[in-house]
Amino acid sequence: MNSFKYNLIITRKRCNLTQKQIADMLGVTEGCYAHWEQGRNEPSIQYILMLTKILHVSCDELLGATSDEDNN
Repeated sequence: MNSFKYNLIITRKRCNLTQKQIADMLGVTEGCYAHWEQGRNEPSIQYILMLTKILHVSCDELLGATSDEDNN
């Protein structure tokens, strides 16, 4: 299961931002960003770091890493 795409959708909606707004902030097309949320493609580390700042979340939260997973 690709938790990244779900976390991306949830955090974007929590911030009351549209796909277009985030795409514009990142300097990518809306289609490119939409593909990330659909799980078709994944962003580079550079874009993940930018997303964490825009969405006010940690990399762990966005990528779905939890302390339980770290212990397994």
